Amino acid sequence: MKKGILILIAFAIFFKIEAQTTVIPNDDKRVITTGLPFVLIASDARAASMGDMGVATSVDAYSQQWNSSKYAFSETKSGIAISYTPYLSKLVNDIFLGNVTYFNRIDERSSFAASFKYFSLGDIEFVQDEFSDALIQRPNELTIDASYALRLTDQFAMSVAMRYLRSDLRLDTGNNDTAAASTFGVDISGYYQSEEEAYNDFNGRWRMGFAIQNIGPKFKYDEGGQENFQPTLLRLGAGFDFIFDDYNTIAVTAEVGKLLVPTPPAFGDEYSFTDNNGNGTYEEGVDDLGNITQRNVIIGEDTQDVNFLSGMFQSFGDAPGGFSEELKEFTWSLGAEYVYQDAFAFRAGYFNESEEKGARKFLALGAGFKYNVVNIDLSYLFSASKIQSPLENTLRFSLTFNIGAETFSEY
Repeated sequence: MKKGILILIAFAIFFKIEAQTTVIPNDDKRVITTGLPFVLIASDARAASMGDMGVATSVDAYSQQWNSSKYAFSETKSGIAISYTPYLSKLVNDIFLGNVTYFNRIDERSSFAASFKYFSLGDIEFVQDEFSDALIQRPNELTIDASYALRLTDQFAMSVAMRYLRSDLRLDTGNNDTAAASTFGVDISGYYQSEEEAYNDFNGRWRMGFAIQNIGPKFKYDEGGQENFQPTLLRLGAGFDFIFDDYNTIAVTAEVGKLLVPTPPAFGDEYSFTDNNGNGTYEEGVDDLGNITQRNVIIGEDTQDVNFLSGMFQSFGDAPGGFSEELKEFTWSLGAEYVYQDAFAFRAGYFNESEEKGARKFLALGAGFKYNVVNIDLSYLFSASKIQSPLENTLRFSLTFNIGAETFSEY
């Protein structure tokens, strides 16, 4: 009788050992993707030449894309800005990003601005057979926005912007299941600019800014399709102006950014294993690994199946790799601008993104010229990553017209 009981116990232990499973992660890079990624492309040459930054740089006509609260510090009454950015210029000549912006400083404490951004994916030609005429499709995406900025103190202003976003990527080839997708977003931003202070050999001025952009609901292209997050983005930046005299100024700025979108979950394959040391967990080199019992198992509890508000808060702590992976989701950029007599500017910048989160790394150079009421800005990008940038060796142009004789004194 005792011998039979011992056999049963041994069998139960053996069965328990064999029934245990472990999940081994797949070694995949978890790059965060969103809908409408074109809104993250720097559309103006000045920001592009300083490493895609603009949340804490000095005010210009293109502040609408980066930090619209800067308009409350504009010395110019109003202006119109136009920019053109070729995209994938090495491959095609009809993909581009265009932008038109208008701003107006209403009075000493407030301003408003509006902009239109258009991203053309070029002409796509479909031919059914040799007897049919070619069908030309022109997929595109666009945004229309307006902002209002209010100066709360002499040195600090805040702004709110509303944005309409539309993505028409459907290709009408007889299947009408898809349609143009649209949604709306909100920007909240702030900007601080100190008074000019005297130091030993120069005067100086501090700048700081923040912006949370594209806060809004998810969208999809058809009823049964996947919901897409907007590129909700947090930007933080700070800079300092070295004012040597009335003619020479050097501005240095640093900026960090993070997508407030949930990290894709980690996936792994579930294996059975023999627990040789009886500790209940799989140890490589100690336990015997068995067969796959289930593929693509989600590791952890966080998923991307949440609404946009929950996703924003979740994005600060949901990386499967822990805090070290969260840090890799931050991008950073450094930029410098030399201005001579408010008529000529030379700029340089560097942008960095983790290899595991997109691997965007590039150097940029640029220049600016001012003649009367017209500003002309140029920029050129050099990729520093193994992954080639779509904007590599691309020359970008921006043109600004300053309108109105009235000016505001800020310095």
